Amino acid sequence: MNRKVARAIGLAVLAAGIQAAQAQQVEFKPLVDARLRYEQVDQQGLADAADALTQRIRSGVQASKGPWSVLVESEATLAISEHYNSGTNGKAAYPLVIDPQNIELNRAQLRYAAHGVTATAGRQLIELADQRFVGSSNFRQNQQTYDAARLQWGGAKGPFADISYAWSDRTVNGIDGTGARQPAVSGNNVFALLGYAGKIGTLTGFAYLVDQDEAAVQGFRLSSQTYGLRLAGSVPLTPAVKLGYVASWARQSDYHRNPNDYAADYWLGETSVTIKGLAATGGYEVLGADRGVALTSVQTPLSSLFKFQGWADKFTTTPPNGIRDLYAVAGYNWRKTGPFDAIALSATYHRFDSDRLGQHYGDEWDLLASVKRSHATVSARYARYRADSFATDTDKFWLEFGWTL
Repeated sequence: MNRKVARAIGLAVLAAGIQAAQAQQVEFKPLVDARLRYEQVDQQGLADAADALTQRIRSGVQASKGPWSVLVESEATLAISEHYNSGTNGKAAYPLVIDPQNIELNRAQLRYAAHGVTATAGRQLIELADQRFVGSSNFRQNQQTYDAARLQWGGAKGPFADISYAWSDRTVNGIDGTGARQPAVSGNNVFALLGYAGKIGTLTGFAYLVDQDEAAVQGFRLSSQTYGLRLAGSVPLTPAVKLGYVASWARQSDYHRNPNDYAADYWLGETSVTIKGLAATGGYEVLGADRGVALTSVQTPLSSLFKFQGWADKFTTTPPNGIRDLYAVAGYNWRKTGPFDAIALSATYHRFDSDRLGQHYGDEWDLLASVKRSHATVSARYARYRADSFATDTDKFWLEFGWTL
């Protein structure tokens, strides 16, 4: 009997030892993200349309052991058909498609995550809130990353804090960027969020101190300080119907070596209703203006710009008189339909006006259709901007195939 007990205890100790040894083993996770995209741009005032066929591949590995992980990822973009102005290739006769040929180290980070605390150091993604002020610009083939140190604390509910110090912004312009399209913009950037996630939603106070040493638009440094609040949440109206809402306000002013003396407000109000697969959203976003002088309106140079103010990208730099964007979105998502994991259709309308002087800039329609099966996604997009008092008529079309491991 004693021998059986001893054997049982020995087997239990051995099993525990094997589990402990396995827990100490390094786990490796491969990272692969490939995207083939065709983008066509027909812009009034330019004789030639842009035809951009580009292939982007990100590959890397993440090694984890306990709470520690190391991630290294490369990024390469090939211009298969370079009949477009990438912003760095000198082909100014074509419309702009900011997907230049590029090969670079996209991410190289060390992370510790345990007990509700996550600390990340190195070249990394930073995507804050809805990415209106700080994001990764993931739609572009060359992703925007940051050389930074970031500390996050908190869980899905209750209080939380998120503080980042970034000394370099690795832009979408690639390693060959020049002039106003720098490959990287250095500076002492500080991003801080403090909030609480509760029943009514997530309330966040934020401060974005953007310090840009290199001159950008029109030779000016786009350094700014932005302080504000954001509330985002949703409530079920019935078992099948959900109401979502977002409200945000911020005040932006010049910072560090920005030669412009200005202060302007940012506003956002958005409501959405979801009924099973059907979703409808309406919103109003204001990037305010100070006095109508260039670059004295709210600017968001670190934003994921493609997500906002239309896919035609007419307002990547906010006009001197600011901008008011009234938009509506309708879409439907099917899940597990036939051989597909998901099918999505959406249509978006934008009306663009100035924040001051009552100018109507123009109108835009954006359409999207996508299907997903396993690791692969195929999508088609179309953007139609019709100018009134700002920019020129523009049509864009995208056809894209993506595969992610």
